Amino acid sequence: MNGTIEEERMMIDKKVELEVISRRRAFSFLGLAVAAGLAIPATVLTVTDADAQTQGQERRDDRQDNRTDRRDDRRKKKKKKN
Repeated sequence: MNGTIEEERMMIDKKVELEVISRRRAFSFLGLAVAAGLAIPATVLTVTDADAQTQGQERRDDRQDNRTDRRDDRRKKKKKKN
């Protein structure tokens, strides 16, 4: 009878030990998932912001080029009149 009680206790201990390991793994996985979830949107936002800055820079460059062209045209017209 003692052998069976000890065997049952060992089985219960192993079962409890397996549950603790699986919980640890679950929390570990949950932590990794949360970290990845926070990191990925930050990366996506950074790329989106970079694209927006590039488009804004292109517009500024275009406006500056247009101003330069208009200024050059005025100077050419002024020289022709003199």
